[in-house]
Amino acid sequence: MTFKIILEPSQDGGYTALVPALPGCISEGDSVEEALHNVREAIELYLEPLGEEAAPPAGALVKELVL
Repeated sequence: MTFKIILEPSQDGGYTALVPALPGCISEGDSVEEALHNVREAIELYLEPLGEEAAPPAGALVKELVL
């Protein structure tokens, strides 16, 4: 799966990472790399309860549309 991540500089330094496609899925880190690592973990935890429902069905085509 591919998710767009928004990285915003924090007032106290570091970055806040938001996942617009997953409401409430937010993380942060002291650097861009740490924020991305942490938000990856947050996405995995967010999707964990969905289990098999989060994966596309067998035979489905997955495409990314860029506007």
